[in-house]
Amino acid sequence: MILQTLVVVVASIMAANNVAPLGAAVFIMLCSGGLAWLAVSREWLPVAALARLMDAWDPERPDLEGLRGRDGVHSDNDVAALVRGLHGMASRIEGYGERERNFTRDASHELRSPLTVIKMSADMLADETELSGFGHRSLERIRRSTRELESLVEAFLILSRESDQGLAEEDFVVNQVLRQEVDYARELIAGRPVELILDEPACFALHASPRVFAVLCGQLIRHALQQTDQGTIVVTVMPGSVSVINPAVDVPEPGSRRHAAVDRHGFDLAIARRLSDRFQWPLELRALPGANRIASVRFPNPQPIEA
Repeated sequence: MILQTLVVVVASIMAANNVAPLGAAVFIMLCSGGLAWLAVSREWLPVAALARLMDAWDPERPDLEGLRGRDGVHSDNDVAALVRGLHGMASRIEGYGERERNFTRDASHELRSPLTVIKMSADMLADETELSGFGHRSLERIRRSTRELESLVEAFLILSRESDQGLAEEDFVVNQVLRQEVDYARELIAGRPVELILDEPACFALHASPRVFAVLCGQLIRHALQQTDQGTIVVTVMPGSVSVINPAVDVPEPGSRRHAAVDRHGFDLAIARRLSDRFQWPLELRALPGANRIASVRFPNPQPIEA
């Protein structure tokens, strides 16, 4: 650029002082401009080629070989360093994607298979006529823990996926799914002075994954169960929203057994928050001193139920 400016200035001075003809000065200026444009274009060729490669980049099928090949087709050190950095980052992202696919595939099989065996064994033990009262209570605890672990595994498998691909979406009635989740949750409070009620003043449908909806609402219900020692928990279906209301409880002393339980159950609420953020179903929590605690999920696109 400096050299081109110098050539233009010298040619202008020569033409002004009649040292060189005006046509020759203009020709020199045009030649210098053309040479400068060719030099700049040559320097930008590797950048343009890299831009075209990145514009056609498919995250599902990354062209690592094509990116690696760009490292040797130019001599610009800055562009070469950029290509090496992009190749390293793309390789790491591809590795993350491969580990995600392996985890979801292996965990889905390796974790669900033992749970199925435990459930079948528990059902067989329940048919034993000589099982003592203590054995029946232990069996119910096994069943409740298995149900909680199933829900936790389901939530982890959903959240471990980078996208929601693989989750079948369909039109379903939220009331039907909630009834099943409430029935499952009632198994967790057997023998406790806690009542779980499903209130259905409204009924609506969603086009989404019923699995995700069930896991999200199940986590909110379990969170309410863990915070309630006695009283009534109400799951309410309103137009376009679902809320879980549980009685207010005293804050346990730090270090106590109940305090540890509440801390652990905050884990259920954390999973519910991540699911609501992931699928853009806003989750709102309200708690007033001496009043009930309310967790409500709003669904942006509810569908009416045809008669």
